[in-house]
Amino acid sequence: MGSAGEYSPDERELLLHLAHQAVESALEEREPALPAIPEHLKQQRGAFTTLYLEGDVRGCVGYVFAVAPLFQTVIETARAAAFQDMRFLPVTREEAAQLRISISVLSPLFPIKAEELELGKHGLLISQGNRRGLLLPQVPAEHGWDRKTFLEQTCRKAGLAPDAWEHGATLEAFTAEIFGEGVL
Repeated sequence: MGSAGEYSPDERELLLHLAHQAVESALEEREPALPAIPEHLKQQRGAFTTLYLEGDVRGCVGYVFAVAPLFQTVIETARAAAFQDMRFLPVTREEAAQLRISISVLSPLFPIKAEELELGKHGLLISQGNRRGLLLPQVPAEHGWDRKTFLEQTCRKAGLAPDAWEHGATLEAFTAEIFGEGVL
């Protein structure tokens, strides 16, 4: 699963179960059945849910800011990753049974300078005007990027010039507790 962190193995397992239930229940046009939710998972947190199919990303959606209790955020982002990530067609019933899921629970954002950015530790949000781009901490390692490439790719995701990080764009970082099902 992942390294030890704020969430216990049982809490992690419950969140992953809720993510699967969210996708399956949407396909069946019903609300997910909710087990008893521990108080810890009712705290508001930002989170991203990433779906994988045969080792490839199949959808990824999240909330940067804490707008709902974590368990609800996982349900909503899992459904959105499955059916609303514009990069992919909606997940089919056949695919749903094969999905592997990763959840990234985010810390609050904090300002950071480009030279302070630590690959593998920090996720990055770059914004300028009304454009924003975000990449999770695991993305540079998945692609073998160095710091400059991470900065450039986050700018590109925001629809900015690749060097916008050197020309007035705002840099904010976050850390994430990341756990999942054999996909990390």
